[in-house]
Amino acid sequence: MLSISVDSVFVHKMWNDHELSKMVEGGVQFPMLSDGAGNVGKIYGVYDEEAGVELRGRFIIDPDGVIQAMEVLTPPVGRKLDETIRQIKAFQHVRATQGAEACPASWEPGQPTLKPGPALVGNVWKEWKPGKK
Repeated sequence: MLSISVDSVFVHKMWNDHELSKMVEGGVQFPMLSDGAGNVGKIYGVYDEEAGVELRGRFIIDPDGVIQAMEVLTPPVGRKLDETIRQIKAFQHVRATQGAEACPASWEPGQPTLKPGPALVGNVWKEWKPGKK
């Protein structure tokens, strides 16, 4: 996991030392990279040229370099790290089963998965019981 923004490494350090470390024990535990020119943000479509800032984007990229999920939020709404971690675990599970299993909405590790295929069409309601372990 890493973080990228148009802010300088010095701004990241100040933010981590004076804000994040007070909210998260030990501060951010992953690299915060600087994209001063917005080049990475432009590639992912989150750079606002006019304002010179990047929107809050979250991208889950698999080991093959394929974007599996993305979310872009405007600054007034924050993200939820637990949901990102849940999704990463679900993508890892699907990858480990080579697509033989699918993780439905709100799936958590240990819960039943779905077996994709023609028999599932129109029958998800029979198979998937949210919260069932």
